[in-house]
Amino acid sequence: PVASAPQADAMSGHTHRTTRKRGNAKQDGGSKSHDAGGGRKGVEEDPKTPPSKKGTTKDRWKSMRTRTISTVLMIGGFLGIIYMGHVYLAAMIVAIQMVMVNELFIFARKKAVSQEKEIPVSNLLQWYFFGVACFFVYGRFLNHNLMWTIREENLKKGAVGQVLLPMASWMLGHHGLCSYLLYITGFVLFTLSLKRGTLLYQFGQFAWTHMILFVVFTQSSFFVSNIFSGILWFLLPCAFVIINDIMAYLSGFFFGRTPLIDLSPKKTWEGFIGALISTMTISFFMSKWMAQHEWMICPREDLSSGWITCDPDPVFLPAEYPLPTVLVRSLSQLDGFVPQWLPRETVTMLPIQLHAVILAAFASIIAPFGGFFASGFKRAFKIKDFGDSIPGHGGLTDRMDCQCVMALFSYMYYHNFVNSGKDAVSNLLSAFMSLDQGEQFALFTELKKHMHGTGLCN
Repeated sequence: PVASAPQADAMSGHTHRTTRKRGNAKQDGGSKSHDAGGGRKGVEEDPKTPPSKKGTTKDRWKSMRTRTISTVLMIGGFLGIIYMGHVYLAAMIVAIQMVMVNELFIFARKKAVSQEKEIPVSNLLQWYFFGVACFFVYGRFLNHNLMWTIREENLKKGAVGQVLLPMASWMLGHHGLCSYLLYITGFVLFTLSLKRGTLLYQFGQFAWTHMILFVVFTQSSFFVSNIFSGILWFLLPCAFVIINDIMAYLSGFFFGRTPLIDLSPKKTWEGFIGALISTMTISFFMSKWMAQHEWMICPREDLSSGWITCDPDPVFLPAEYPLPTVLVRSLSQLDGFVPQWLPRETVTMLPIQLHAVILAAFASIIAPFGGFFASGFKRAFKIKDFGDSIPGHGGLTDRMDCQCVMALFSYMYYHNFVNSGKDAVSNLLSAFMSLDQGEQFALFTELKKHMHGTGLCN
């Protein structure tokens, strides 16, 4: 019922008087509202009062403790795997890839759970294509790097080895054909699984699967090749990405003023530049220290896990580099003011130190865009993390976004500027081992004639 105007005015006046009385009671009864113990009496608690921050602080400490424990365990486990050797490091990369792919497969499916229940084969096909990708990528690596080792082992094994190793050898010898047949089988199975009413979902999952395998799995797989080229070529790029991330945070925390990119509001130009200088400086000395250990620099040419020794590659031996002419002239003119220990015409260093500075520059300038890409992707889908595989840190994919970019670049750089000549020999050996015995003997005869003709052998 609506009150009349006089009644409304009376009610309004009564309300104002009541408010004034409550206000006076709060002002005049201040001493009455507090006991000796400091408690409030007769006054209702304000519902707008913020809740106590004790719970928030407690949760924050709990989160920090969880992050610290998981970080220590990860670092300890990683160092242990490095000590175990190349094969175990490669197995670790494959395990990380499986976790990353699983996180992204779940992310791709979680917005269509009801349809996934209707098509249980969809999940199996995703993992089938992952297996095909593993065979294609790692089979290619074995074919180009360890094929001759597998053929030699074939002569040493017992009855089981004489059956399995020839089969593996044949599959690697026809690696391209086997990869295609495996993929086309998955393509046929996917086509047969199509159902009306869920076509859009199924083709969406097909696209997601290929995108995940291409962008995440394929790039990170090049770390395995880097490992067998020498643990240093795997560890340095990974370390530079981590160092750059830490130095960007510290530089931005103390000097950051200018925003760098909208996708990551906390990133600043000062942090970006500071991290670049710091990472390149650290890389120069860190690479020299790592080059002193055989376990880091020796390549692994088989699938064993024992201790390994080798003659250091020239890239790990000191070399003299001439200084620029302008700098030499400037130093000669300032000879009385320049310290005696400063080089005048040449400087001696390890070639790996120069390579490390270039890798560090890429890790500081280009690799962070892998993180920016992931940040934009997560913002587009309004999620914080890709998963929760690491307690307190989120998913493995969140930690590997920049590493995936770095893996491919370090592989390309190594095989183009450090190891280009040896790759040609490895490819020739791989092609030779794919021939049958008659073809191998014919090739040997032709090579022998050529070497006699050119005087390379008697």
